[in-house]
Amino acid sequence: MRKIAVPVVNNKLSAHFGHCEYFAFFTEENGVITKRENIQGPPHAPGVIPVWIAQQGATEIIAGGMGTMAQQIFTQNNVKVILGAAEMDPEQLVKDYIGGQLQEGDNSCDHPDGHGHGGDHDHGHHHHN
Repeated sequence: MRKIAVPVVNNKLSAHFGHCEYFAFFTEENGVITKRENIQGPPHAPGVIPVWIAQQGATEIIAGGMGTMAQQIFTQNNVKVILGAAEMDPEQLVKDYIGGQLQEGDNSCDHPDGHGHGGDHDHGHHHHN
């Protein structure tokens, strides 16, 4: 059994992991989604959401992008991170993922201005004009 978390805004995957309306948790057994729970996450603060998602029993998270620190916390909590997913219906994303059809792209959080993140993590490169 797996429990796959997806950040959702406007009924689609939220590109900004920390700025979603809620998280959809899909329980998967034998390749079939058996349960969906929509749960409001805790307030957005550094390091809080990854720990909370792990506490919900998630085994994987599908996201558009997220900062390095969040990825490290997920890894420490044995939650597999899948990045670069398209902004589409979360249930379809999970079905594609379960079936091995998910198109993974680049980490969409890897933007140069770092807006909305409080500058508390490093994207590995800096842009100076």
